[in-house]
Amino acid sequence: MDMQLSDKVVLVTGASGGIGRAMAQAFAAEGAQLVLHGNSQLASLQAWVAQQPWKARTLVLAADVTNPAEVDAMFAKAAEHFGRVDVTIANAGVWPADDTPLWEMSEERLRRTLEINLFGAMWTARAFLKQLHKQGPRSDGHGASLLFTGSTAGQFGERHHSDYSASKAGLYGLVRTLKNEIALLDPYARVNMIEPGWTVTEMARKNLDEPGVLEGVVRTMALRQIGRACEIGRAAVFFSSPFAARHVSGQVLTVAGGMEGRVLWDADDVQREDVLGRLAAD
Repeated sequence: MDMQLSDKVVLVTGASGGIGRAMAQAFAAEGAQLVLHGNSQLASLQAWVAQQPWKARTLVLAADVTNPAEVDAMFAKAAEHFGRVDVTIANAGVWPADDTPLWEMSEERLRRTLEINLFGAMWTARAFLKQLHKQGPRSDGHGASLLFTGSTAGQFGERHHSDYSASKAGLYGLVRTLKNEIALLDPYARVNMIEPGWTVTEMARKNLDEPGVLEGVVRTMALRQIGRACEIGRAAVFFSSPFAARHVSGQVLTVAGGMEGRVLWDADDVQREDVLGRLAAD
């Protein structure tokens, strides 16, 4: 299936992380031109891109997503280099690993998580909309696409991670508001969100390796398996495609194996070896 992304410019924030890199690979496979954002891990992102067969159609840019001026400058550089930006994935985020109830959580941690995950997404969206206002819609009727990376923590909550769940829950309001605003700039433009559950990335691996965590996590999932970053990448391609998702806007897709806010399986029904076996490549 031709997703009609081969001539599109796709900007992905947080592209140095596991999900961000998987998104980059998924869009590269569709022939898109890429703008990949990094910050603290910029050097590793540049080294990774240099090894890819699609490096010639990729621009790597640095920005602190909590600084709106830097985010605006990143979009200006992307548009100067490629002529425009068609798709933006607001993916940059942090998940503080320490389990901390709100009454013990430091103001520094709370503010930092919200600044990156919620305000960073807002600055990214604002910069994209400003750029879209400047460049106008495409002449072929292929609407622009803005996609947020949320989390099941925003839907179900996550004990001892109130900062993270609050930052992701706030994205619901952005999706449902910006779907209406973006259409004023481009009548075919869309705004959606992907909501991953537990996904195997470097950020999550340390916690998943703790005894009992993996088995406990999948007890809330119908499929009893941990997600893979490539599955989030494929969902991003779908939402961003002017062919596959032309009439889809304001939607949230949960990619979490049928996760619910309750336990579905007894402990005896979940074996670590079985769960890990389901992570085998396609």
